Amino acid sequence: MSAIRRLMTVCVLSVVLAGCQEGDPDTADADPAIPEILNPQRAACEEEGGRWGKIPNRETFTCFRITRDANKSCSTARDCEGACLARSQTCAPQMPLFGCHDILSSSGFRQTQCLE
Repeated sequence: MSAIRRLMTVCVLSVVLAGCQEGDPDTADADPAIPEILNPQRAACEEEGGRWGKIPNRETFTCFRITRDANKSCSTARDCEGACLARSQTCAPQMPLFGCHDILSSSGFRQTQCLE
């Protein structure tokens, strides 16, 4: 695989797996004070069943979504809506995942993905 294609794959996975996170967003502020301009995004997130929360170690917010196949067994990224976690070989419970995680690629190769 060319270097450009690998970089594109990592970039796409980073966006898709933005839910990967070391900590639980519930540990962030329970009712974070957000700028009023973000209220429509927060409302849309919650309306779709997501949980609005602070990104760990940041002053920004995102929508954390529970994946439909959370904790289902997987052997490649194609088996999951989000990431296939390498250690447990289960689908990630939420998207995005912030922090560094060992995941399985769409070909089943172990990779470390970091999303800050």
